Amino acid sequence: MLSERTGYIVWVSDLKAARSLDKYGTVHYMSRKMHYVVMYVDADRAEETSRNIARLPFVRKLERSYRNELKTEYASKVPDKTRSYSI
Repeated sequence: MLSERTGYIVWVSDLKAARSLDKYGTVHYMSRKMHYVVMYVDADRAEETSRNIARLPFVRKLERSYRNELKTEYASKVPDKTRSYSI
């Protein structure tokens, strides 16, 4: 069963050293051009893990992702016109 996860964006100064972030959670993406890492951490240990990551010497900035809090179900107020056309 999957546990609840929290996303973090970690801005780094050294991408080679950023490979070691894998031991703190799941690394989803590493941007070579903009020097950031998108990673997911267990939600129950997120605060403790974020403090440990922020202490690393190659980490410049740590941001929490708000993707879990965004509304992803959309309702359209305009009726769907494709159903009224017949072939």
